[in-house]
Amino acid sequence: MIKKSEPSETAPNIDLPTPPEGATFRPTRRALLSGTAALAVTGTAVHAQLRGSPGAPNAVEFPNSRVLPTPTPQFSGTIMPTAKDSVAAWPPAVAAPEGAPNVLLILTDDVGFGAPSTFGGLIPTPALDKIAAAGLRYTAFHTTALCSPTRAAMLTGRNHHSAGTGNISEMSSGFPGYNSIIPPEKATVAQTLRLNGYSTAWFGKNHNIPAWEANPVGPFGNWPVGMGFDYFFGFVGGDTSQWQPGNLFRNTTPIHPYVGRKDWNLGTAMADDAISHIRTLAAVTPNRPWFIHYAPGGTHAPHQPPKDWIETFKGKFDAGWETLARQIFDNQKTLGVIPANAQLPPWPDFLKRWDSLTIDEKRLFTRQVEVYAAYLAYTDHEIGRVIQAVEDLGQFDNTLIIYISGDNGSSAEGSMNGTPNEVAYFNLQSFTVEQQLPLIEAWGSDRTYNHMAVPWTFAFNTPYRWTKQVASHFGGTRNGMAISWPKRIADMGGIRMQFHHVIDIVPTLLEAIGIPPPTMVNGIAQAPVEGTSVVYTWDKPNADAPSHRKTQYFEIFGNRAIYHDGWVACTTPIATPWNPGAPVPDDAINGYNWELYNLAQDPTELNDLARQEPERLRVMQELWLVEATRYQVLPVNNSVITGMITPRPGPAAGRKQFIYTAPVFGIQANSAPNILNRSYRISAEIEVPQGGANGMLITQGGRFAGWGLYLREGKPVFTMNLLGMERPKWEAAVALSPGRHTLVFDWQMDANGGPFSRGGSGTLSVDGQEVARRSLPRTLPFTFAWDETLDVGLDTGTPVDDSDYQVPFNFTGKLNRIIVDLGESSVTPEALRDFQSQAQKRG
Repeated sequence: MIKKSEPSETAPNIDLPTPPEGATFRPTRRALLSGTAALAVTGTAVHAQLRGSPGAPNAVEFPNSRVLPTPTPQFSGTIMPTAKDSVAAWPPAVAAPEGAPNVLLILTDDVGFGAPSTFGGLIPTPALDKIAAAGLRYTAFHTTALCSPTRAAMLTGRNHHSAGTGNISEMSSGFPGYNSIIPPEKATVAQTLRLNGYSTAWFGKNHNIPAWEANPVGPFGNWPVGMGFDYFFGFVGGDTSQWQPGNLFRNTTPIHPYVGRKDWNLGTAMADDAISHIRTLAAVTPNRPWFIHYAPGGTHAPHQPPKDWIETFKGKFDAGWETLARQIFDNQKTLGVIPANAQLPPWPDFLKRWDSLTIDEKRLFTRQVEVYAAYLAYTDHEIGRVIQAVEDLGQFDNTLIIYISGDNGSSAEGSMNGTPNEVAYFNLQSFTVEQQLPLIEAWGSDRTYNHMAVPWTFAFNTPYRWTKQVASHFGGTRNGMAISWPKRIADMGGIRMQFHHVIDIVPTLLEAIGIPPPTMVNGIAQAPVEGTSVVYTWDKPNADAPSHRKTQYFEIFGNRAIYHDGWVACTTPIATPWNPGAPVPDDAINGYNWELYNLAQDPTELNDLARQEPERLRVMQELWLVEATRYQVLPVNNSVITGMITPRPGPAAGRKQFIYTAPVFGIQANSAPNILNRSYRISAEIEVPQGGANGMLITQGGRFAGWGLYLREGKPVFTMNLLGMERPKWEAAVALSPGRHTLVFDWQMDANGGPFSRGGSGTLSVDGQEVARRSLPRTLPFTFAWDETLDVGLDTGTPVDDSDYQVPFNFTGKLNRIIVDLGESSVTPEALRDFQSQAQKRG
């Protein structure tokens, strides 16, 4: 018996269309199995738009249905006993609405509101300028303050917690709002568009695959190809080297196109691939519109543009960060991209003044920002090449281009001094200026995994306070956006100041194209879209229309805010993004102070009215809690460290032994053995041929952190790369003789110490005989591998020690078996509670 679902937010009532005359309804097989009310139409769908003669090979039909995919229409020909007496008829191909635009959805990374020239910045972004000049600039557009959450919200039209992505995927936890799994009840816009006749493709960053599924064998249901995209070329994870990306994929296959190509850079390679794809679509399916999501790694660390781009910015920032902020603010006033009554926030007391710096500090910091500026300009240039390809094909006028400048505010994850190695940040380590000075000339090359100093970050978020990760203030959440569609948007160069959010992208696309939001996708009832279309702002008479978005909550790492009808209430940040190990309140809900701002009078949030209007603040706080309950924000977790070490599902969950019997590569961290904070043993059973052998046996990570067991000049070596600052080695004195051998690296963690980074003693043995022993006072606490992977029998990405070998360093002997045995972790719940308690006392 089929029972109709009761109304709910996640399983809404579905108004089934009335069948045309002669058609019948029948339950689908999936409906019968699941007990839902999904029904299929055996006749032509009501309100479908047929183009061409029915049954003809070139007939197409826009389904115009809220139930996707639509069932096969009733056969319109005639079937008799013989073919000569019958009339053939083809089912119409699914097609988008007539005249539907192409869609190019561009999202850059970690770009502050005040960085690009389009919004007053000093870094030229002509591609973004072009879209703004051909269409509209949105100056009160918001993101979530963090990578994965913004991207999930943008692609689903639901709030980030609602889409299971209240955090980055590597810090997911087992709560519905935080498990990093976009639920099938919240299908991506790519799924909707593809089932309505669009070609779909994704280029660049994908930070929305659950970390334990980010491996070469899947499952692939949460990869782009499983979530509505026909094609994917990009990297999986938060960031990657632009010179040697260790996590680059084409569809679901790991690729390494940079090998043997010295000047290869992902920014150019990605644009090349996208341009080729667009040209192929135009040649093969010219009447089929396309949806392309273009998401370069710029300007997330590492900042790695080609060297000639860096040279163009030499000396451009010598006046320092306070002067930069003032220049940006003055430009913003001139352009009209901030309200006339906006004020420039005072320079924070916790940031150094430029005039107080030493000559060496200024030399280092200006180099950092020159490289950053070059990276943003280069990224925009490559985006411009893609846009130019669309124009060269004559498709610009009917292409809806949405260019969002940043998935959050500018990043403060580089520490107060900047860093030559971003992996250090994720291990709570930082570098002094003196340590970085020798790397100035290499800054931005493949020898650094670099990030800039925090004060530059604040300047690039002008005129707003705070940074990426801080969801409570606009410096973390306000990003410039430009939209063009010459065929539809006539107010070229217009500015729009309505308050909007990244969840508004999906309803905007659907309304603009004329596709109804689906209530059923692949047999799964869809939760309502939570965004609000911005199409009402497109026509010039509505330029100053009141915003259709009245309320919007924000939350990341316990920092939170609520916008409602021109007011914002927000928490005061406690732990700063550049110090993720800082103590935080034990009570994540009640342990924070709140601020209150009237945005009409105070658009840059400088005049806190919390004391003057306590009742309004109380109402706003209650509204935040209502929204948090509605959209799966609870329970709030403000501990970054807890997120970094939370156990997660997947192929590594609960395993103490990993066995590899053949060369494999591309295994990301959450699918690999984790040797940190525990004792472990790595055993390699190999055969050495006559003449000896060399090459990698097993490795994880690379140049900026990692470890590897390999043969160099025939000698067994185990190297541990501790953020490039130390590379302790265990090495045999003589080469292996031909024949079978068993190599073992045995690490015994110290019995006493804290939960993280505990030291120990390592022993390397050959055929049961010890050949090297060494003790270390500490190791790394959280990660060896950020963008690079675990590889067996070869090494992809970068070497753990460039002086020992270069990739791919294939093993030239026979690999019979490698076994990794893991001991118990020192990071127990009790040890973690004690660690956090001590941190609270220190704070």
